[in-house]
This record gives sequence, C-alpha cells and structure tokens, in this order.
Amino acid sequence: MSSKKISVLLLVLIAIFLNCSSGKETPLDPYYMRMADSEMKRYPESWMVDFSDKIKWNYTHGLELQAIIEVSEKTGDEKYFNYAENYADTMVNEDGTIKTYQLERYNIDHINPGKMLFPIFKKTGNPKYLKALQLLRSQMETHPRISNGGYWHKQIYPHQVWLDGLYMAGPFLAEYGKTFDEPALFDEVVLQLTTAWEDLIDEETGLLYHGWDESREQRWADPVTGKSPNFWSRSIGWYMMALVDVLDFIPEDHPKRSHIIDLLNNISTTIDQYRDSETGMWYQVTNLPDREGNYLESSGSIMFIYTWVKGAQKGYLPVEFAEKGATAYNQFLKQFIRENSDGTISVTNVCSVAGLGGEKIYRDGSFEYYISEPVRDDDPKAVGPFIMTSILLER
Repeated sequence: MSSKKISVLLLVLIAIFLNCSSGKETPLDPYYMRMADSEMKRYPESWMVDFSDKIKWNYTHGLELQAIIEVSEKTGDEKYFNYAENYADTMVNEDGTIKTYQLERYNIDHINPGKMLFPIFKKTGNPKYLKALQLLRSQMETHPRISNGGYWHKQIYPHQVWLDGLYMAGPFLAEYGKTFDEPALFDEVVLQLTTAWEDLIDEETGLLYHGWDESREQRWADPVTGKSPNFWSRSIGWYMMALVDVLDFIPEDHPKRSHIIDLLNNISTTIDQYRDSETGMWYQVTNLPDREGNYLESSGSIMFIYTWVKGAQKGYLPVEFAEKGATAYNQFLKQFIRENSDGTISVTNVCSVAGLGGEKIYRDGSFEYYISEPVRDDDPKAVGPFIMTSILLER
C-alpha cells in the first residue's frame, strides 16, 4: 500500500475514533428514513401501528402508512412500500370490502386511510383496491350533512362539523376526482372547506374553533353560535393540511381555487402569531400559553410546519414561509425528537386523542378537558406529518 493511501486510511480511522470517543452519533440516513425504520422496528407488522393489538381500518394507519409510502417513493427502497401494502392487503378483501369498516356508521375518519390505496392500486394493479376506493367514495354520496352541505363528523355526532373531518375526507375526494375524472368532486371539496371556515372562524383571534353544532343541542356548543369553546392546535392543523393537500388536485382553472389559497394564507399568517417565543412551537390550547397546565404539543406543531413548508414550496404561500418552516422544523427536532438507546428515534409530547361530546365520558371542549387527555410518544398523528415534512425538506 502506498504512503498516500496509508495516510488517507489513518485520517479516516482518526475521524472515526474522534467521533466515537465524543459520544456523538452521526446519523447517515435522513430523518424520514430513521423515523420510518424506527416505526417498522416498533411495529413489525403494519397493522400494529398506533399501538394496535388487533386489526382495524383506522385513519391513523392511513396517515402514517401514506407517509411511509412517500419514503419508498423518495428512496426507491421497496421495503417501505411493502410494509404499507401489507396493511392494505390485510384489510381489503378480494371483493373490495374492508375488514372492520361499516359504511352505515358514516364515520368520516374512515375515509382517510383510503388515500394510501391510490398509490398501491397504481403500482399493483390489484382490482380489489379499486373496488375499495369505490366503496369509500360511495360513503360520501350518502354521508349526512348539515343544512349548508357540510358533512357530519360521524353518524353518532349528528349535525356537527369538526375540523378534523376536513382532512379525513377532503384530500381523498380531491384525489379521487382527479384520478377518476369526477370534476364535481372539486366543487364538493371546496364547499366543505369554505363552509367549515364560515362556521368555525373566530373573527377576533383569526383562529378556528374545533367544532360546530348546527342544532345547538350539545352541552359543549355555544347556545347562540353553536361553536365549541376553545381552540385546539391539532384540529387547526388538520384543517391546514387539508387546505394545502387538496390543492395538489384541484385544477388551476377552478373558479374557487384562489379562494382556498386565500384561506390557506389567512390561517398560516394567523397561526404564526401563536408560536411560543422561546421554543418556536405551539401549545395544546392554541391561544392560552400562560394558562397553568397548557403544554407544548408536537402533532399540532408539525402539522403547522408541514403546511408552511409545502405551501411555500408550491407557491401558495409567500416565500418567507419556507424559511419560517425550516426554522420551525429545526426547533421541532430540538424540542420533540428523542434519540433512543436502541438506535431508533421517537417523537414526544403527542396528545393521544381529543374530541367533543360522547356518551361514556362527556368531552365538554373546556380548557381543562383538552389538557386532561393522555400525552404519549410516537403517536402516528405526529409521526406521519413529521415524516412528510422531513421529505419536503430533504433533511
């Protein structure tokens, strides 16, 4: 071996030694791969995602596994696609029916996992996935509505629109409309997003309330306005992601496309005013940072960041939102991403669930309610948007 090669080898060995002795670990893979690999290690079978002990057709599976499909598309590594497709293959029967799914429940959450079937059907050509897509589409043909056309959140929550539901159905319907040449669905999606804005906006803060009860029968609903009493960051995040994602499919010449972009700009500018000055993140109850018990919450924070980054990259938001998003992403890494001893990474401080009403335990939409729900690590509602944002930024 020549002296030059020996010198180069020595330099490499010294660098490795210094890195190891410093106790620092330099990740070779980007965060979207590391998080996907971590989840696949935590959940060897994809139906186990979201701490599941039995199979279920669930919006959280759809959110995270759609993100993992994007990792496959980004890297070209089939293991990610195969992991996601395994869930679809497990859940979708040969006749297109879906295990644990019942159309007559009219649960708008159950539309969201259908989004992952678009790339899976495109790649595999398996007709059962097309039939499943058509089944989910058929739910929205008869899904109950309030008087202005907005979808009920669920059959068990009559006359109610929740921000969460805008993400669950809107992007699916927009993609279905583009994929299968059903342009009337673009009008439908615009109707849902615009009526929800009108029903849920608070003119004073510029924020959107979590839910609206047209009947004013729920205890959580204001008897005059019908609105729920507080602003929940993740619900606003769901709505913002819906706005930016449907624009992938709504045609450039659609007469209301510019209005959707206006709404996206309005809420993106507003949410910037509620960032924590020290960490750059957002609180569980968006506008009450100083209230005792409120906490910095990761899923709402990463949904806002995702929307900023994608919106700016697509040209829907001013270019400064690209810088804001990148800065906030780095702050998110510092605040919420944890390195684990087994080489995996975790996202921390995720509100596990929040809703309104119900029977066993009534969720009254109060500040005390929102801060009382369990907080956990590695919830798909933060994992999925984190993976997608990391891909956008190519960390």
